[in-house]
Amino acid sequence: MPELPEVETTRRGIAPHLIGHRVRTVQVHDRRLRWPVPAAISKQVPGQTIRALRRRGKYLLFELDHGHVIVHLGMSGSLRIATGDEPRRPYEHVVFVLDNGERLALRDPRRFGCVLWTDADPEQHRLLVGIGPEPLSRACSGDYLYRLSRGRKPAVKSFIMDARVIAGVGNIYASEALFRAGIHPARAAGRISRQRYQGLARAIKATLRDAIAAGGTTLRDFRGGDGRPGYFRAALKVYGRAECPCGRCGAPIRQRQIGQRSSFYCARCQH
Repeated sequence: MPELPEVETTRRGIAPHLIGHRVRTVQVHDRRLRWPVPAAISKQVPGQTIRALRRRGKYLLFELDHGHVIVHLGMSGSLRIATGDEPRRPYEHVVFVLDNGERLALRDPRRFGCVLWTDADPEQHRLLVGIGPEPLSRACSGDYLYRLSRGRKPAVKSFIMDARVIAGVGNIYASEALFRAGIHPARAAGRISRQRYQGLARAIKATLRDAIAAGGTTLRDFRGGDGRPGYFRAALKVYGRAECPCGRCGAPIRQRQIGQRSSFYCARCQH
């Protein structure tokens, strides 16, 4: 699943092709995404100019003259810029045709993504209204995490992956940030000190920044390419490395299920 760094890399890759351009038409080839693509997409969006492209958690917000298109890439979705003479590729369900002849195509083989329309404040949309602060913002601090975690028994990994706590920290980067902070992923969220949460907040920010930077340097061509950013695989310390030696101490990386998700950690370095 594309996580926050991949979504941010996607935003940076496609934004220069979109901002300031008018949408001529919207081609909806299959409305059957996670939620049906609303008819308003085809009726309201054509003729409007894309003014900005923001990210909120794992959602992309396309700001138009009068409203917003909200996009989520789901489990397998990607966005790419195509020229007007390129044929539509398989699973490209929604295509925005621009005034310069280029097209923005959403490809989603598993159809878990979404393309929605709102003419109200997108931050008040039902999918976004309960989302916590951005992990790279000042609001996501150690003091904030410590205060919110008091009395909570679930594992700290599940806690920081809760979108109501922090916007968009997914499974890969939660494991990596906890390793960087030296905190065991199964430790109860309410039993972690303020000082350790301050270190975890710094680790979350550093891990995501590093991943975004890596995605940027390995970014594939969003113009005519497959629309997928380069992932942070080469720099992963624990995720997907079960039984490999820890880069710090040499002990084998362990794997267990936490909150129905695969979690990776070093039992010696994380406590």
